[in-house]
Amino acid sequence: MDAGASPPRTTASRLRRAFGAVGGAWLQTTRLVLDIALPTLCVACREPVDGEGVCAECWAKLSFIAPPYCPRLGIPFVYDPGPELLSMEAIAHPPAYQRARAAVRYDDVARTLVHALKYQDRTDLAPAMGRWMARAGKELLDGADLLVPVPLHWRRGWSRRYNQSGALAKVISRRSGVRMASETLRRVRATEQQIGLSRPQRASNVQGAFRIADERKSDVEGRRIILVDDVLTSGATVDGCARALLRAGAAQVDVLVFARVVDHHRAPI
Repeated sequence: MDAGASPPRTTASRLRRAFGAVGGAWLQTTRLVLDIALPTLCVACREPVDGEGVCAECWAKLSFIAPPYCPRLGIPFVYDPGPELLSMEAIAHPPAYQRARAAVRYDDVARTLVHALKYQDRTDLAPAMGRWMARAGKELLDGADLLVPVPLHWRRGWSRRYNQSGALAKVISRRSGVRMASETLRRVRATEQQIGLSRPQRASNVQGAFRIADERKSDVEGRRIILVDDVLTSGATVDGCARALLRAGAAQVDVLVFARVVDHHRAPI
């Protein structure tokens, strides 16, 4: 799901991506030269960092989501209301999918990570983000049959050159052993940016935008599927995807995202 306007790609990320296609000893040498000449900077504060693109100080600012939370939507509660009590949103607007889980709240650092992965060719961030997602979604992954990344329309995919949700799903698949099916769900209609739209407008914007490829319907029938995306706001996009999968015969659809927007005043009822 789109979270904002596209920032410019950096020279360092372009070079690292270009050299990423080179193999063998030449690749190792090239990476060493790039690491010396173009050290990795923390995506949030721009300080040099060794590793996954987030310095210790900014990592500490990430707000990881942990229980207690709504068992349906994964929205964190300010206190523990007891087992199986739902959030007001889950009751007022029940989604087509069964459960949603997110690794972190969509705050300033999380937004910077998402934008860097999505718009700045920082695919080197996907392993850390995917690992946090796999941990947050362990209960979903246990017994799941298939990971399906939320697809981009082909025009947007061509301009970005890769699908950030697919990059995250690939990492989660490697860690969990759950098979990824990147071609099962297709976005057949280009949609407007969701930013600034009301809940009904968001739902209308994605209505009919997703479809299961005819030759892939056998992948879906009777399966427990996890939709993978980067950010969950109103849930309109993943809800549209879930409806398409359920119409095609999926037994259950859950949602796993890196970050979700959280109202600070959420509470159970």
